[in-house]
Amino acid sequence: MELALYCPLCGYYEQEADNLGRRGDYFTSVSVGRLFGELLAFQFAAWLTELETQNSKLETDSLHLIEAGAHDGKLACDILAWLREHRPALFARLEYGIVEPSARRQEWQRRTLAEFDEKVRWFSNLASLRVRRLTGVLFSNELLDALPVHRFGWDAKRHEWFEWGVALDGEKFIRARMPETLRASRPPFHVPPDLLAVLPDGFATEVCPTATDWWREAASVLHHGKLLTLDYGLTAEEFFAPHRRDGTLRAYRRHQVSGDVLANPGEQDLTAHVNFTAIQAAGEAAGLTTESFVTQAQFLVRIAEQTWRDKGSFGEWDADRLRQFKTLTHPEHMGRTFRALVQSAAASRDS
Repeated sequence: MELALYCPLCGYYEQEADNLGRRGDYFTSVSVGRLFGELLAFQFAAWLTELETQNSKLETDSLHLIEAGAHDGKLACDILAWLREHRPALFARLEYGIVEPSARRQEWQRRTLAEFDEKVRWFSNLASLRVRRLTGVLFSNELLDALPVHRFGWDAKRHEWFEWGVALDGEKFIRARMPETLRASRPPFHVPPDLLAVLPDGFATEVCPTATDWWREAASVLHHGKLLTLDYGLTAEEFFAPHRRDGTLRAYRRHQVSGDVLANPGEQDLTAHVNFTAIQAAGEAAGLTTESFVTQAQFLVRIAEQTWRDKGSFGEWDADRLRQFKTLTHPEHMGRTFRALVQSAAASRDS
């Protein structure tokens, strides 16, 4: 999965073809229109202003807004454009950072963000942020669902879990059980015995230690502020619903969903639902406080309600904005399948 998506030579996300929106392979909240970024900018401005109030003497001259997994930079552009127009004083103090390991994607982002060239800085990984003791907001949108997963299957006869691997059959990739010498001795999740007793043979589920590790590292670089992600995801218990017997790992190509994730490597998007229980626990273990875990609809409606109360500070809610808002929040579109997790770091916590 990592090679198929991120290989510098042939990875799906390394292709310059437009794979978002109507002409691409899938829709994102960003491809719906500018409103998603504008609502985030409104919320970020409120959080950053609150941080300024709490810290009359900031350890740095700048407040930080750090985006991880910025794709082509469109979301960053929407956020920065709104802040420049509606919060110019805050915009002047703001340093926007993008965590992007791919040199090719950095170049795409630089082109998109050319008008904000002096405002944006790039970082190849989270570790390069450690020395900055960040005060601000670190966020990602649809990043964690594209990190590589391990896939486990249930053998009802032997009453044990096994791990799926990938093998080569001629010129085609196929799924194959991992030899016990290559897989972990036990899957990193717990299923109650009464559920295991009725779990159908071959039931599959995924785990993503890379996402948990990423969240833990993000928590460690944030000195004071908010850590936010918006993504496809479930709680740990929801992974074991009867209708998810084939797991959540899927491929997207030309807006068609497929379970054949091994076909056309490098030519289709791969995604698996985020285990929000796991990343929430990782953040709390790192000293963060969970502020909210809600659907994207609930998260965006709360922000919108603030813009409606504070008329004039956000901009007019015209017909186009209302159309975008319905798409972003409707349960049959993006409102229910996406979740938002917000955790906070206090400046007084141990480093």
